[in-house]
Amino acid sequence: MPLAPLALTQGDPSGIGPEVALKAWLGRNIGTPAFFMLADPAHMARAAAALGLPVPVEIVTPDTATAVFAHALPVVPLSQPVRGVPGKPDAADAPMTIEAIERAVALVHARAASAVVTNPIAKDVLYSVGFRHPGHTEFLGELAEQHYGGKVLPVMMLWSPTLAVVPVTIHVALLRAIETLTTELIVETARIVARDLHDKFRISAPRLAIAGLNPHAGEGGAMGSEDIEIIRPAVDILRGEGIDAHGPMPPDTMFHAAARARYDAALCMYHDQALIPIKTLAFDSAVNLTLGLPFIRTSPDHGTAFDIAGTGRANPASLLAALALAGVLAERAQADRAS
Repeated sequence: MPLAPLALTQGDPSGIGPEVALKAWLGRNIGTPAFFMLADPAHMARAAAALGLPVPVEIVTPDTATAVFAHALPVVPLSQPVRGVPGKPDAADAPMTIEAIERAVALVHARAASAVVTNPIAKDVLYSVGFRHPGHTEFLGELAEQHYGGKVLPVMMLWSPTLAVVPVTIHVALLRAIETLTTELIVETARIVARDLHDKFRISAPRLAIAGLNPHAGEGGAMGSEDIEIIRPAVDILRGEGIDAHGPMPPDTMFHAAARARYDAALCMYHDQALIPIKTLAFDSAVNLTLGLPFIRTSPDHGTAFDIAGTGRANPASLLAALALAGVLAERAQADRAS
């Protein structure tokens, strides 16, 4: 059975999402999975013309998108047109940014799309219309529960061929991250990571490096007790369950090349501990992947970049990587369902 197309959301239409989507369509090759955008077709056509990109835009339904993909960028229209312009976001567009995410998940649930790929959003713009989630990851978890039922813990992974990292606490202030870090949260997150590395990435025995929280992983308690009282018990539980987990490891020495060769993913205790190393090592090739969901979701690892929106300087490499990874994982998921 042919793979259904990927559903690509518009993100904030005043950011670089439209530009990288147009460039991703131009940069497609024989291995690029077919995708359609949930966006304003007129806005996408205007963006192509303004940037001088030879991308025809065609209005489609999800079931006609694959046939169109070879000769035009397929766009499934949202319910309202875009009002903002590049670099100047308009709160009036926020409901459509949210609609695109909601419809993408609904289409995957209906098997009209094989995966969700999201363009970057500006959360402060969305908050102006009542958006109450810290980010994409948490919103997708709620949508998964609505459509599929059951409790979901969405886990953010930043993946690249060079490094894969997972922040255990995600979009919270650093003080709050330390307050909410528990042995149970580390264990639950690591279980999801190990399971999805096995099921989605076909790694037979995933190896997890568990970062310490404090400098030098607490140095035997001299610089904080969290590594001894919270993180080490989590590692012991995971190892007792047969998961190949090691730590707590000193965060300042676990990301050099020799250390990276000894694990498949690094679990970090807070957002920047995870994202700084991967964005340093693989800024243009890393993919934001949400684990723990009953569907595939990927995203480029960058933000809206309002400062360069509309200038033609946006690099589509991370979006192309997100589309490629979503296609591979969707094919594997389809094969698993068929077996």
